[in-house]
Amino acid sequence: MKELLVEVITPSKQAYSGSAISVSIPGTLGGFQILYNHAPILSSFEIGTIKIVEADNKETKYATGGGTVEVLDNKVLILAESFEAPEEIDVERAKKAMERAKDRLAKRKQADIDEARAEAALKRAVNRLKLTGNLN
Repeated sequence: MKELLVEVITPSKQAYSGSAISVSIPGTLGGFQILYNHAPILSSFEIGTIKIVEADNKETKYATGGGTVEVLDNKVLILAESFEAPEEIDVERAKKAMERAKDRLAKRKQADIDEARAEAALKRAVNRLKLTGNLN
């Protein structure tokens, strides 16, 4: 089976390095899938889930905070703000972050709130909770 070399880099670490048969990305203008011999591309992606399918058909989903992806010669380089496997996510912390963001957004008319920042924090928290199956 034809494989891609996948590397994921975050500001703090190399988060993933391995072979895969498929990578699904939450693109800014819509999700897309990368397979062997994909055309060269440089694209941004948003907060969401990256799915990597390895050669043994093992599928793993990761929460991401957005970033940039480059595909060239069957190598996928993902530069992500964050990249977390479900078992790495602190569910209680994500729940608290979601509540803080909701509170800030509820007070946006009464106070000097950075609305875009609060909305992004809410989206990240919801994404983490969804991935771990803890979104009520």
